[in-house]
Amino acid sequence: MSTAKLTINLDALVTNWRNLDALTNCETAAVVKANGYGLDAGRVGKALAKAGARNFFVAAAEEGGALRRALGPGPGISVFSGHMEGDAKLLKDFQLTPMLNSLDQMLRHFETLPGHPFGVQLDSGMNRLGMEHGEWAAVAEIALGQNPVLLMSHLACADEPSHEMNAQQLKTFREMTDGLEVPRSLAATGGMLLGKDYHFDLCRPGVGLYGGLPFTDAVPVVQLDLPVIQVRDMEPGESAGYGNAWVAQRPSRIATVAAGYADGLHRAMGNGGIHVYAGETPCPVVGRVSMDLITVDVTDLGEVPQMLAILNERQTVDMLADAAGTIGYEILTSSGHRSARTYLG
Repeated sequence: MSTAKLTINLDALVTNWRNLDALTNCETAAVVKANGYGLDAGRVGKALAKAGARNFFVAAAEEGGALRRALGPGPGISVFSGHMEGDAKLLKDFQLTPMLNSLDQMLRHFETLPGHPFGVQLDSGMNRLGMEHGEWAAVAEIALGQNPVLLMSHLACADEPSHEMNAQQLKTFREMTDGLEVPRSLAATGGMLLGKDYHFDLCRPGVGLYGGLPFTDAVPVVQLDLPVIQVRDMEPGESAGYGNAWVAQRPSRIATVAAGYADGLHRAMGNGGIHVYAGETPCPVVGRVSMDLITVDVTDLGEVPQMLAILNERQTVDMLADAAGTIGYEILTSSGHRSARTYLG
């Protein structure tokens, strides 16, 4: 096989959703933005809907339209970016629920789609999306008169459980919403792990579904296997790859493998001590990561297989992310664009 192979285990994804759902006594939705974190929002959404997820969140109305085509009528699809200029037709045709972020969006929504469902996103301190305390106080009465289906906010530091920002945002969110008889949502994956005070009526896990931190109990969802193009023997003192970055210290066998930074393997990973795996055996990636190729020290293998795994149960998206100085989200959403995909489950 000449291309990389990305294997996506939808049963593992469903297991992660069920295990997160079991942490709460409220509804558990699913975030499938960025094309299901790069894994195909339609397939991910269908698997989760079959498992019992009734509500989904996407970033933009266009994503919502594509998801609705995959899911059909029934499940709720909410749009984090709200009601943007020109969105009215998409929102109406695909039964999407915008999370309105500002007075401008609210006016646009009520004018162009009167009676169409909406939620409101409130800014509890992240300063990214949503209405701040003063703005909400000024328009809350008008908004509530139109029956919003959800009031939501987003935590900035939920992946650090001891961070004081979590309690601060919880307090602010409660001040903005206590006593209003509208369903509320504050927690994504990290917030779900902070405990029931953060759960309210609906939780909306994202990265934890796909096997990423901070959900340490997640089952791995993706495996990425890379094809070996060529194997060569090297003498001590010979170098491999750009810039002579790696020099053999012993007689070595080096495999050239078809993947590089065009496949989401960041160039910085070459300095990060990552491996590929022949079954259970780790083989160090040596030299620089280039656009389409990496070089791997396979000296200690008896036989070099046709494929070597770079993402698996032993080397997770977050371990690759650490090596690249980034986060698991970035690895997930950028991996596997050129790979042949296999879906299990």
